[in-house]
Order: sequence, then C-alpha cells, then structure tokens
Amino acid sequence: MTTSKKKSVLGDNIVSGGLNALFGQQGIDVDVDENKGDAIENLNVNFIIANPFQPRHSFDENALRELANSIKENGILQPIIVRVAKESKDKYEILAGERRWRATQLAGNETIPAVVRAYDDATMMQAAVLENLQRENLSPIEEALAYKQMMDVLHLTQVQVAKRLGKARSVVANTVRLLTLPQEVQDWIQTGELSMGQGRTLLGLHNKRQILNLAKRVMQERLTVRQVERLVNEMNENKVVSKATPQISAELKETEKALSDKLATKIAIKHNQRGAGKIEINYGSDQDLNRIINALGLDLND
Repeated sequence: MTTSKKKSVLGDNIVSGGLNALFGQQGIDVDVDENKGDAIENLNVNFIIANPFQPRHSFDENALRELANSIKENGILQPIIVRVAKESKDKYEILAGERRWRATQLAGNETIPAVVRAYDDATMMQAAVLENLQRENLSPIEEALAYKQMMDVLHLTQVQVAKRLGKARSVVANTVRLLTLPQEVQDWIQTGELSMGQGRTLLGLHNKRQILNLAKRVMQERLTVRQVERLVNEMNENKVVSKATPQISAELKETEKALSDKLATKIAIKHNQRGAGKIEINYGSDQDLNRIINALGLDLND
C-alpha cells in the first residue's frame, strides 16, 4: 500500500470548523494538531472501506456526481477521518466523509487526504449516525435502524442514545416506533411514498391489515397527515362501538322486540359467540318493577 504524508496544508481551521464543529459537543475529537504529530495523509482510495456501522443504505447518485465534478475542479477541501481497520491492518475504515470518498473514486482520483485516528466501535457508530443526521441524509427508517443499532450493540437506552446524539428522547422514541410497522409500510417510508408523519399516524392502529389498507389509501388518495389522523380516530371509535354493542341476529332482534312489547319496557338481549348471553329488563320505579313481575306471571308471595 502506498501512502504519502505531508503537512496539514488544508489548515486546522478547515478541519476544526467542519467536522470538529459537528462532533465536538459529543466528545469525538477530529481536530488536527500538528504540535502533537498530527498530519494529513494521502491514502489510496482502494485501501479504504466504508464505516461498518454506516446507517445510510443508499446514496444520491446525482449528488455524488456533482460532488465528483467539484472535486475535479477544486480538489478535496476537507480530509476524511478514518481508523485502521480492525479486520485488516492494511486498510482503513471511514469515520466521517464517505460521500467524499465515493465521489473521489467517481472523479478518478487514486488518493484522498485523510486524518487517521484510533477510534473504538462505539465512537465509529456514534459518529456515523451523527454525521448523517446532522446533514439530513438519512431516511426515517434508516434513522430508526441507526438508533436501534446503537441501543442493541452499545446496550444503550433511548435516553442515552438521545443524549449522545443531542436529540430529544421523544424524537428517538417516536422514530424507533416506526420499526413496529409492517415491513411493506416501512419500505414505502424508505422510498418516500409515505412520510414519517403519515407512518407515525398509522401507528395509532393496532391491526396489521388495517394499517396496510389505510397506507395504500393514503398513497392512492395522497392524504395529508391530518386526514390520516381523522381516519385513524374514526376506525378506532368504530372498533370501540362494535366491541361495546355486539350485533345480534335478526331472529334475536325479533325476540327482543316481542318481549319489549309484552312487558311494555325496554329489553336488551346480549348474545355471545358461544351461544350464551343474558336478557336485560329495564324498569323505571318500584311500581314499574311490580308491574313487570305481574306481567311475567310471577307471584313472589308464595
């Protein structure tokens, strides 16, 4: 492998003002300090690999080509940040700057300026998520998967993830909840056919089939989040009503009416799927109760 070392010709202010401003508050040091022996190296692009914890699954090809054209004209204005790969000591893993690395390859450059650091897995994961979130390059599903990966691999709570990334806990919680949606709905959010707001609103339903059907309707009719909220509320209200007042057969309804007519009061027959149930007889006073008892032919004095 061929690398060449040189002085930090880009200047500390560029590195500090860029990546260090992005990561500094989270305690990730990416500043270049020549007094400590730091230097920018020109690394062969073929010996660099992506961050193993990269949460982004897709890159905008048009944006990469634009960046590649800029690199051809102006060069790399800010070095990427890497560490020596854990599995292969002759390669490097990117902490930050994967887009620049990919665009550099598109531009046909064989080398790229880089700062080599010693980072652990936790820092690599945190930095990969942070860079993408700050630059708004992640889809809602990629963001949710990134949070979950941090919780699973680093054994963090939602509160701890939020603190490390400078996010509100509610943001982390609501985003991770998207992963409980059916996979088809997650795919539609990933491709942008559904928005994060629409996806979060669909979480108000607890039946997978209802969620899928409503999601399809949202895409077909291009419903707003507010319209989806109204539909979810209506569906939940109808579910409550149907549970509270189960339907009875036409035959039982006729029986209910006949009893009501005979006793001159409201009668309700409640019947379950097992064939059992109960008859409720309403009365308005003690005198009304005695009347109903007499109408039933009961003699309570015996």
